[in-house]
Amino acid sequence: MDQPNISLITYSLRAFLIALFGMLGLVIGLVLLIAFLGTDGDGLESKTSFVVFPNANGERQALGRSAPVILKINIDGVIGMKELTTEKMRTVLTESREGVFKDDRVKAIFLYINSPGGTSVDSLNIYQMLQEYKERHKVPIIAFVEGLCASGGMMIAASADKIVASEGSIVGSVGVVTSSFFNVSEVLKKYDVQALTITAGKDKDMLNPFRPWASDESASIQAVINYTYDIFVDLMVKSRPKLTKEKLINDYGAKIFAADIAKEYGYIDAANYSYSKAVELTLKAANLKEEDYRVVEITAKSWVSDLFEERSSVLFSGKIVHQLQLDPTIPPELMNKHLYLYVPGAS
Repeated sequence: MDQPNISLITYSLRAFLIALFGMLGLVIGLVLLIAFLGTDGDGLESKTSFVVFPNANGERQALGRSAPVILKINIDGVIGMKELTTEKMRTVLTESREGVFKDDRVKAIFLYINSPGGTSVDSLNIYQMLQEYKERHKVPIIAFVEGLCASGGMMIAASADKIVASEGSIVGSVGVVTSSFFNVSEVLKKYDVQALTITAGKDKDMLNPFRPWASDESASIQAVINYTYDIFVDLMVKSRPKLTKEKLINDYGAKIFAADIAKEYGYIDAANYSYSKAVELTLKAANLKEEDYRVVEITAKSWVSDLFEERSSVLFSGKIVHQLQLDPTIPPELMNKHLYLYVPGAS
């Protein structure tokens, strides 16, 4: 019996569809498996994963069922983006008391900081959550700066009982900044271009770039910036006793300092620390034995969320985003927000 005559195109299309649906089936199966494995015996869905990091001797050991844990929290990058959001930090702290970490296994928090800061809201929220965690569960917090601890990073570091920094680290920048506002009304006038913005509510089009600004137009925004700045200053003075309000406002301002100068001024407690030495300090603060503990980092993001993240791939999102970034010093995601952010040339 003769075989049906199948064209090369039909054969290729059939093979492609078989491979495509096979891959989709595999991905769906993996997602369901991970969702199943991410549920503990109490029926609570886990939204985190964890990794064991080296201890003070540079060694890693299996987590086990009972060894006390130092919870390593990374403040690494811009606060308010990716992992450093209020919601993700809340998830990490919540799940540090559940599952394999239940029964009070977390004995201390080790804050690893290398951040220029970020949004004022997320910085303040993370600071407050760490403070509440420390008070509720009676655990010490040690902050270790390795690189940059500026603005919102400095605010979060202030939740720690002690702040130490590596040689070469930069610390400071207590201040508030927003993205720049531009006015193009004179350009439009020159080329006889008219713009119409329809609003309701007094000052709804405040700082509209297409018309001349009134002399007092930024007053309400400045008032909010001042309010946000006062929160930052009061928090720093309360948390870092050597910093006086007068010195911080009138002398240090939003400047940054080398670690040894930052120690002298009271931003941090010690300079020239290594990772191992900072972990040892955390051990002492928690009264833990040197040979019986684990350093564990819990993250609120898995490869599955990376795979299906809306903006991670044109293949999955089906769109290409075009952006006009008028202020290149600030990430587009932070535009029009009040920022505890170190921005060279602006803070």
